[in-house]
Parts: sequence; structure tokens; C-alpha cells
Amino acid sequence: MTLHRPLAVVAALSGALAVLIGAFAAHGAGPAVKTLLNTGGHYLMVHALLGLACAAWPGRSRLVEIAGALALLGGWVFCLALALIGWTSTPAFGAVAPIGGVLMIGAWLLLALAAFRGKAGVR
Repeated sequence: MTLHRPLAVVAALSGALAVLIGAFAAHGAGPAVKTLLNTGGHYLMVHALLGLACAAWPGRSRLVEIAGALALLGGWVFCLALALIGWTSTPAFGAVAPIGGVLMIGAWLLLALAAFRGKAGVR
């Protein structure tokens, strides 16, 4: 198994950011911001794990690499949009969050397609 190193690095950094955001939500954020940070941090962590899974995917294809990149980009966009809503009290960032959501959904669909197609000899 070979590891897609750039994807793994960004995924690991995403996991670290998710923990930092969760810690701030638990210990430093006001009640209104706390929910937004928890939600954003949760989605970022889930998609950091998806990015790591794609980085280590056996028989990795271009579709899997794109899925990993979309998962990480979508996680960051979604998480940071929610954080900016809370930190700046600017609801306009709410228009950005769905872009992250669409990217995350696209990542899962591409991974499903890659798994469906598969490669001969990979189980």
C-alpha cells in the first residue's frame, strides 16, 4: 500500500484544526457560537478521516484522490463558514456553508463511484 502523502498531510492538519475548534467551543466560546463551532468541527473531523481513508485507499485511483481533496476542501469551507458566522456575527457567511456541504457530498459520491468501479484484483 502506498500513501498519498499530500492528502494525508492535509487530512492530519484538518483533524488537528477540528480538535482545536472543538476545544475552543468547549472552553472559550459563548453559547451562540458554541453550537456553530461544534457542528463545523464535527464535520471537519469526519471529513479529515475520509481524507485519510482516501490517502490510504488500496488500488487508489484518480477518483479516490479527487474524493479525498473534495472531502477536505468541503470540510474546511463548511467549518470555517460556520466559525466566521459565529466569530463575526455576519450571517452572510451562511451562504458559503452550503458550498462546503456540496463538496462533501460530492466526495462521498465520487468515493462510492470509485468503489463501485474498483480495480481487478482489489477486494
